[in-house]
Amino acid sequence: MRTKITKVKNIKFGKGFCVIGGPCAIESKEQLLKTAEAIKKNIDILRGGAFKPRSRPESFQGLGKKGLEILKEVGEKIKKPTVTEVMDPRDVELVCSFTDILQIGARNMQNYPLLKEVGKTKKPVLLKRGFSATLAEWYGALDYILKEGNNRIILCERGIRTFERATRFTLDLAGALLAKRETGFPVIIDPSHATGNPVLIPPLVRAAKAAGFDGVMVEVHYNPKIAKSDAKQALLPREFNRIFKSL
Repeated sequence: MRTKITKVKNIKFGKGFCVIGGPCAIESKEQLLKTAEAIKKNIDILRGGAFKPRSRPESFQGLGKKGLEILKEVGEKIKKPTVTEVMDPRDVELVCSFTDILQIGARNMQNYPLLKEVGKTKKPVLLKRGFSATLAEWYGALDYILKEGNNRIILCERGIRTFERATRFTLDLAGALLAKRETGFPVIIDPSHATGNPVLIPPLVRAAKAAGFDGVMVEVHYNPKIAKSDAKQALLPREFNRIFKSL
């Protein structure tokens, strides 16, 4: 099946290999700008979380609207489209006004009211697979968005929960290839969340390209040691750039 094209400004998912990079969470304008400036030559889309769904309530939850403002400003400065997660149907209109792609995170893959709202926007949607979701359940979430009239969708495999504990999750490349074949939509890989291990990210990026996926999403922080979210898996800009210069 020929892959559908999802266009985001001048970037075409489904035609070539697209790279999304940036920090897990937007912590400050300085943090995002430092990171973005360091990797801008090797990314197509800048990522950064303004709203963060965390496992524990005391963890950093993001800057909210202030984070969205920072993302928009930095994206315009480096001349790159942006993507950020939306968690609540009530925030969809707000997030739409600041970003180019709406991300549905793994924890919200089956948040059906949210899926319906993003489906009404006609904005490109990055739909992550839930970490306990079957392919059929992932396709069901996709259908909720499609039913509202939005077919500008990018699927993202970010690892699923299995009995294996050596990595953070298990990156299901076979399932992701089936999703690409069976839905026809572009599929990208998130090796950062899947592995939780920076050492494993470079070879998995190369594997994603070799297997014919449509891109990757990789977490980068100018100083991972002080990151407020997912510090262990974030790459330094020089590590990130090294991957894509040799790809």
